[in-house]
Amino acid sequence: MPAPIELLKTTPEQADLIRNLYQFYAYEGSDLEQEDVDVQGRFYIHEPHLQRYWQSPGWGAYLVLVDDFIAGFVLIERSELPGIDALELADLFILKRFRRQGVGSAVAGQFLGDGNHHWLLRCHGGDAPAVAFCQALLANLPRAVEEIALGDEPQLRNFMVGGTRH
Repeated sequence: MPAPIELLKTTPEQADLIRNLYQFYAYEGSDLEQEDVDVQGRFYIHEPHLQRYWQSPGWGAYLVLVDDFIAGFVLIERSELPGIDALELADLFILKRFRRQGVGSAVAGQFLGDGNHHWLLRCHGGDAPAVAFCQALLANLPRAVEEIALGDEPQLRNFMVGGTRH
């Protein structure tokens, strides 16, 4: 029997927790993003952007819990790209201990399966595991999915999720 997965919407008081977990996320993508640590040995986090998860409508930071243990986080944003009226599954991070158990798929599916919203899902085209994850996830959604071209970040693959698949 799989362990129970819970999404917990965080509050501004949990910003340090999200900030700490984000360091692991940034580390894992640092080779693709060509990011370096600062003189304190930490990856850069744009604080005004981070605060928007608790201040801006349509934005949210969620902890992923498995059996009451922190397993990762999800960051949701309202897309600000021209012509895109959708929520964006901006960042999904699952700690290695909880990977390959369906946790990431279950969490992403909860958001993307929400028929009340259109969603934008973007993944780095050079990250083969992320692309495979996105493709498998999207293939199993009960909603229409369309790959779209966006010119802002050419290394990203972009998928719009919305409507009902017939």
